[in-house]
Amino acid sequence: MTSTRPTLNRDILRLAVPALGALVAEPLFLIIDSALVGHLGVTPLAGLGIASAVLQTVVGLMVFLAYSTTPAVARRFGAGSLSKAVSVGIDGMWLALALGAVLALVGYAATPFLVGLFGAAPEVAGQAETYLGISMWGLPAMLIVFAATGLLRGMQDTVTPLWIAGLGFAANALLNWFFIYGLGWGIAGSASGTVVAQWGMVAAYVVVVGGLARRHAASVRPHREGVTGSARSGGWLFLRTVSLRFALLATVVIATSLGTAELAGWQVAFTIFSTAAFALDALAIAAQALIGKGLGAGDEHFVRRVLGRTVAWGAWFGVIVGAVIGGLSGVIGLVFTGDAAIAALVQPALVVLAVAQPVCGIVFVLDGVLIGAGDARYLALAGLLNLVPFLPALVLVAAVHPVGAAGLAWLAVAFFGVYMLARLATLGWRVRGHTWMTVPV
Repeated sequence: MTSTRPTLNRDILRLAVPALGALVAEPLFLIIDSALVGHLGVTPLAGLGIASAVLQTVVGLMVFLAYSTTPAVARRFGAGSLSKAVSVGIDGMWLALALGAVLALVGYAATPFLVGLFGAAPEVAGQAETYLGISMWGLPAMLIVFAATGLLRGMQDTVTPLWIAGLGFAANALLNWFFIYGLGWGIAGSASGTVVAQWGMVAAYVVVVGGLARRHAASVRPHREGVTGSARSGGWLFLRTVSLRFALLATVVIATSLGTAELAGWQVAFTIFSTAAFALDALAIAAQALIGKGLGAGDEHFVRRVLGRTVAWGAWFGVIVGAVIGGLSGVIGLVFTGDAAIAALVQPALVVLAVAQPVCGIVFVLDGVLIGAGDARYLALAGLLNLVPFLPALVLVAAVHPVGAAGLAWLAVAFFGVYMLARLATLGWRVRGHTWMTVPV
């Protein structure tokens, strides 16, 4: 047992460290948007908050393209069938392209309606519609990147996604700055720069995956069985994500009802949460890949060790991330907006977020473990159970209707506290048993 400890630690680090860089790069797209748009004023930032909530909901609902691809590829990789592993991943990319094209067309046409659901002030709604309408054309690219990333993770490669994400982040930052301030496009420039960067990332993935297909004699053409199989396996994960996004959207609706300044403040707090979540999710990515590989090889003892080690690391990583957020809570608002009033408004919510980070770290790891095992049905049902304590807490905040810093703080308690603890309870109960390791993928 002790002789294998360093090897497992190295395997986790080999996957998690590059995954951390790639995952952090994704919310950095949003951070750059928020920071650059925030200096245009509170109204554009509030509009970005609404547009981002809609866009992340649409994209988040499709995240199964990565989460269903990773365990399917990893199990075939663990069983030694490399050609089938690559083929499964390519079929996922074709499915992503088809879904993305449909969502882009429907989403663009529905942009005014989607923004109108939040009941924001007309000037805020106008900014949101501008950003969201342009961003819809990047949806196919975002979904293809999801599927391609899942393919490489399943092949135990998290370094290549790091390079592609890093280059995409750099391009996004430069293009956004040039379009917003160089050309004077305002919030439209932010959306345009991000869309261009996203399609550039797709081009890079096509080159990489094409090389894998040639190396392992895998066909790049779509296979009906593979595409439909990816869709079926992702169905439960889709339902799981529906519950997650419902919770996020409900929280944004309450933040909107508190006022424009509170909505802008929640955008800052939620951006930090998203960044921390992606960072903590690096261990979950390592768990997904290693759990899938272990189950494919039929090594239950290895799977159990991966579970215990990644959960412990998730808790300690959460402590570190929480300390960083807490220490910077007083200046984060200034970085985003340059407005001292907004900084003071959001600080208590950031402190709540900092305290919750160890719980978040364990939750994200357990989520990754069950995704890696293909236990999607349970994740979907657990997602509904998690709403049972959370929605009453959210209704209570709406009924009391606190405003200012207190309002944001209580909203943070409802989401970062009640909701995340509910997720910890449902996920923790599942991994105590054996059933999750016997689910076929």
